[in-house]
Amino acid sequence: MAKYVVALASQIPPGQCKIVSAAGREIGVYNIDNAFYALVNRCPHEGAAVCRGDIVGRPDSDMPGTYRLIQRGEMVRCPWHGWLFEIKTGQSWCDSATRARSIPVVVETGEALTRGLFQAETVPVTVEDRYIVLEF
Repeated sequence: MAKYVVALASQIPPGQCKIVSAAGREIGVYNIDNAFYALVNRCPHEGAAVCRGDIVGRPDSDMPGTYRLIQRGEMVRCPWHGWLFEIKTGQSWCDSATRARSIPVVVETGEALTRGLFQAETVPVTVEDRYIVLEF
């Protein structure tokens, strides 16, 4: 499986989305309370750029005429038809059989990314009375 470095974590503030390109696809990377999630930027309903939609909460109601927003900042609303998708899972709240494609996100340090498969042999170095001494 290929790895794609797409952004610094600091470039995506909490509550925001950054649209990036990887493997020829647009991907929306979201920061929800400093945890990162990604969705393919294509609505499974009719193909809209779903990640360009508003980040919202999900309405919930106990009875007709009243509602409250739950999961604030955890849903994206498709800009074409208003379908709601849970950012963490891609699950549609308009059609239980529909799901936006989610992609696993890993946050790694720069050091971990620069490490290669091979490591050069190292040799201990000391300075004794201003002479450089290699030990091997």
